[in-house]
Amino acid sequence: MLILKKQDPCRKNLRHAEYYNLTEVFDNLYKSSQQNVVFKNLMPIIGSDDNIRLAYRNIKRNRGSNTAGVDGRTVKDIEKISEQDFISKVKRKLSYYKPKPVKRVEIPKQNGKMRPLGIPTIIDRIVQQCIMQVLDPICEAKFHERSYGFRPNRSAENAISACQNSIQLQKLHFVVDIDIKGFFDNVSHSKLKKQIWTMGIQDKQLLCIISEMLKAPIIMPNGERTIPDKGTPQGGILSPLLSNIVLNELDWWIASQWENFSTRHQYCTPINSNGSENKGSKYKSLKAFSSLKEVFIVRYADDFKLFCRKREDAIKLFYATQKWLEERLKLEISVEKSKIVNLKKQYSEFLGFKFKTIERGKKYVVKSHMSDKAINRICQMLIKKVKTIQRPVCKKQEAIAVNIYNLMVMGVHNYYQIANCVNIDCHKIARQIDIVLKNRLSGRLTRTGKLEKGYIRQVYGKSKQLRFIHGKPIIPIAYIRHKYPFGKRRSVCKYTVEGRQEIHKSLKINTDILFKLAQTKISDRSIEYMDNRLSLYAGQYGKCAITGQLLNYDEIHCHHILPLQFGGDDRYSNLIIVHIDVHRLIHATLPETTRKYLAIVNPDKNMITKINKLRETAKLELI
Repeated sequence: MLILKKQDPCRKNLRHAEYYNLTEVFDNLYKSSQQNVVFKNLMPIIGSDDNIRLAYRNIKRNRGSNTAGVDGRTVKDIEKISEQDFISKVKRKLSYYKPKPVKRVEIPKQNGKMRPLGIPTIIDRIVQQCIMQVLDPICEAKFHERSYGFRPNRSAENAISACQNSIQLQKLHFVVDIDIKGFFDNVSHSKLKKQIWTMGIQDKQLLCIISEMLKAPIIMPNGERTIPDKGTPQGGILSPLLSNIVLNELDWWIASQWENFSTRHQYCTPINSNGSENKGSKYKSLKAFSSLKEVFIVRYADDFKLFCRKREDAIKLFYATQKWLEERLKLEISVEKSKIVNLKKQYSEFLGFKFKTIERGKKYVVKSHMSDKAINRICQMLIKKVKTIQRPVCKKQEAIAVNIYNLMVMGVHNYYQIANCVNIDCHKIARQIDIVLKNRLSGRLTRTGKLEKGYIRQVYGKSKQLRFIHGKPIIPIAYIRHKYPFGKRRSVCKYTVEGRQEIHKSLKINTDILFKLAQTKISDRSIEYMDNRLSLYAGQYGKCAITGQLLNYDEIHCHHILPLQFGGDDRYSNLIIVHIDVHRLIHATLPETTRKYLAIVNPDKNMITKINKLRETAKLELI
């Protein structure tokens, strides 16, 4: 009933770009940026009709699109405007850009403190999305390979894989942990604009718009109005890209100390299986004939680690990086949180994991766990969800609560399964959760129940820890197996033809869509239908049964193979997930309706055969 891997939202945006024929434009921007072309006329692309339509499509189903800014408007207000009026409105906004104030809200962090978020108005978010779509391919060509946060086709798993490679393969057992104090609130505006200019983005009108965005007034929770002189507000669509531009300079500076250090002799660099260069000969020479400090960076947003071979190198790099951040980027580090860790003796934490190296035979290997904070947070989260199962308003709400609990457990397994000691950690969580389940759901929990065909039966069906409540399975948190983390393949890139082929091969299910489906309320549908629809979406890996296309939330329709009026029911075997337009084509009775949706779907012979089988079952004329 769930996911193999959370879908990168950038993959969805990739398909949207294909809808609006912008892939070639973005490909050209990426290729030109690789060739160090200077871009002085980007506004025509940013303000083009297709780019604005693409921005709307990308933003309309975001979870934050229904959050109102200071003007009280959401994406639902935009939906009421005609397409041409909407495009004209965005173009006027771009021609003379003055952002409306940003609404400041605060959300709780894991440590009990509050995280400030800035919420621009919906039109300002559309403008930011238009700009981000054009800047992203330009910046991607200039970003360092060892940066993994807020970038397309990269994930926390790739970052953890890079850390493990540095520890286990390169035998770098000293790590410099540096925490930047209030990074997003302390970015220098003047420095950021210089960095954007240096990357070749030299359209002066665009730089003025970005400058206005950075200086947009902030309305605090108490109603106070302030104008920032530094920082990029968390919550803005453009902020993640801008933050990567700021720290990209750090990535390349660290790389210049060792990885990209110029040598007099040009060494042979064969290509590894993942597309990276093998610089072993060069590194061997540098170790033998230089006193350089061997160092590699792994960065995820503003969280980064420096891996070194010797403690003295780590100490020097700690102070050198601290000084460089202060002098070059005007950023301070948190002395309390920053430290040097000997991985043979202590754990180092990163992205919710903690890892060290232990001796096994004649070599050192990585030992990784979920971090203590992550374990505590997950326990609290699951206990809270058990309480909603305990006292449901009705039977349907109980089923929805159980589905959401299962999705949470699967999400935990999906993210943390790359820790090689995850089984031990999940058993710690299970000891607490099992007590809560027994105390709060005693009398309703049973050992027996029917498992419908789908993801839960496939992955968890053999577990003896599986329990049922009114026939619905409760997934055991302790039933998990370690998966080795995969690194990012160099060939994967959304801005090249070859790279997109690699992406399409590995498209997986979007967990956000599963959460939406789990919480959707359809008053005239049975619990069985709602539950099986969720299982089907996962069982079909989020794809249309006819076209094989990966579906967005608003494109999902659940079709009864044998219609209800002919004796069909809501069993799993009688349902399939299809695209909304395919569903309309299956049920079309009028010739003009059939012709309309044939033109939209554009099915091949194989698809027509599948559609006709469904139409025959529904006692409709074949196409």
